[in-house]
Amino acid sequence: MDQPTSVLLLFSVGLISGVINVMAGGGSALTLPVLIFLGLDSALANGTNRLAIVIQSVAAISSFRKEKYSQFGTSIKLSLLTLPGAVIGAIAAVNMSNEVFHKVLAIIMIGIIISMMIPASKTVYSDDPNKKISLWTHVSMFFIGFYGGFIQIGVGFLLMAALHYLMKLNLVYVNMHKVFIVLVFTFPALLIFVFTGNVNWGFGLSLAAGNALGAWWAAKISIKKGEGVIKIILFIAIFIMALKLLNVF
Repeated sequence: MDQPTSVLLLFSVGLISGVINVMAGGGSALTLPVLIFLGLDSALANGTNRLAIVIQSVAAISSFRKEKYSQFGTSIKLSLLTLPGAVIGAIAAVNMSNEVFHKVLAIIMIGIIISMMIPASKTVYSDDPNKKISLWTHVSMFFIGFYGGFIQIGVGFLLMAALHYLMKLNLVYVNMHKVFIVLVFTFPALLIFVFTGNVNWGFGLSLAAGNALGAWWAAKISIKKGEGVIKIILFIAIFIMALKLLNVF
């Protein structure tokens, strides 16, 4: 495939992935295979994809902030809780099987789908910036960080579940915190890939341009359309990702 066609393909895939990642999660399940299809080995594809995710996260955070949706204090606290797990997860990735984690994640995501189908309770989901971070949230952030460091694909689903069901945050604020947290624990990983020569800058910046544009508009859509549209996209994305992880297709 010639260079202009590759750039156009990566931008288009990145655009879709950016929307999916901000509104739900699992966009990397689309971008990584495309990067490998274009001739990158797994490590190079992984590093190149992380570049797109970092730039995508910055764009999403900027978009949320422009729409007056930002709680940096809470976002930073939650992000720091993921870092120890992310470091351990990256180390463990050398010795542990991806297959086991894929199946566990698929089961978790199916559980999330089932929980979304249960009629809503009288629980009030808030946007309180001073909301207390519970012990269970601390624990979940550690393990989500571990998964993010180990595999990364689909980590957005787990973050959304933890922030929505444990912290009782509405989904717009869940996505706002999610993109910040992903930025924080992805950036150190990106640096490792950069220092080891595992980033294709041409492909990465082409993909990142699409990711950033998709993320920018996805943040605006999630704010304007609210929880209804987020739930629809989240349901579809989780269902497809779960089937893929279970090797249904």
